[in-house]
Amino acid sequence: MSKIPTFLFFFFFSSTISISLSSHPLDPLSPAEFTSVQTAVRSHYSNHTSVAFHYIGLKEPPKSAVLSWLHHHTPSSAAPPRRAFIIARVNHTTTHELTVDLTQSTILSDQLYTGSGYPLFTFEEQIAANALPLGHAPFLESLRRRGLHGAEILCQTYGIGWFGEQGKGCSRIVRVMCNYLDGTVNLFMRPVEGIAVTVDLDRMEIVGYRDRGIVPVPKADGTDYRGSKQRPPFGPGVNAINVVQPNGPSFEIDGHRIRWDFHLGFDMRAGPIISTASIFDVDKQTFRRVLYRGFLSELFVPYMDLTEEWYYRTFFDAGEFGYGLCTSSLLPGADCPDNAVFMEAYFPDKDGNPQQLPNAFCIFERYAGDVMWRHTEAATPEVVSLCNCEFRWVFSEIFVLISFEFDFVGLFAFFFVVW
Repeated sequence: MSKIPTFLFFFFFSSTISISLSSHPLDPLSPAEFTSVQTAVRSHYSNHTSVAFHYIGLKEPPKSAVLSWLHHHTPSSAAPPRRAFIIARVNHTTTHELTVDLTQSTILSDQLYTGSGYPLFTFEEQIAANALPLGHAPFLESLRRRGLHGAEILCQTYGIGWFGEQGKGCSRIVRVMCNYLDGTVNLFMRPVEGIAVTVDLDRMEIVGYRDRGIVPVPKADGTDYRGSKQRPPFGPGVNAINVVQPNGPSFEIDGHRIRWDFHLGFDMRAGPIISTASIFDVDKQTFRRVLYRGFLSELFVPYMDLTEEWYYRTFFDAGEFGYGLCTSSLLPGADCPDNAVFMEAYFPDKDGNPQQLPNAFCIFERYAGDVMWRHTEAATPEVVSLCNCEFRWVFSEIFVLISFEFDFVGLFAFFFVVW
């Protein structure tokens, strides 16, 4: 019989590490650094009337510089230069890619972007675009013809791709689609079909409108998912389950470094970023890296419906809306167990002001009563029976995009495969 260990992500056996770090070259930008970027960029464009920040994030140092710093780190060690990468729209017409020195608060480079595509949507422009239909006379007339009330309408912004149409691709164009409440909070069960509203985000005005015909709105009855709205009969309930660690968690958090051992960052586009993940090599009595950098690069969702209001819905969740921007604060005792530790995150608004996101991540150790490794030896003079429980180290983050909620869960575990 042989025992072959298999790793899922990584397993870190010890709960401590020999060095203590209060900062790390891969740390996400702090509120003060966001403000520094805002000041430097606005000063750089002082003669321009409008600057919108569509992305601000860490411009990561070269991998070799980060690994060298980690290997040779001492309290007096100089960290790699800390810089930020910015994507800004200037006067609603041009996209610029900038690099800012965070130590000196100076602009190191400013390049005009002339390629295809556009930066992330900002919350502010989505909110403004969503409000436009309710001030558009043809839309209000379409509601009247359907017997719908404007006060019960909620609209959402959808990115649209280019499908070979002439004259498209040179403006930041989106579609705004609306849903109807009136008796339910489950608005996506009640779409107002048949209406297509096209908005130019830079001009912030409706540039296209079409009502192809009345499509009945589904009834609200039975669509409300809230517990208080449910009606009997109900299924059997589950008694409360409490997770308790009397001595606290067996991991430590030092800044953004989780002592299992990995670094957990945050980015307004990518969301959670795992870096410099390591396992402890028992034979060599040292840490061995198994992952330098990992994150969810994109989630592509093509609906592939040929109707006017659906054919263009080909979501690029990270590139259009941003995982980090769509992160939802976690609920203690619901999204995460009682033994979880929470971490906050920051992102910039359209004007570059830092915004706090409390409970952006939770980190905890999970035990579900499963067996990791077990063996009973009855042939020996003394019966041997051994069992090791399976524990998983978990971090969790949830991002909400229109009608979808995605739970981004990282599991770090150690398994034995027994032959």
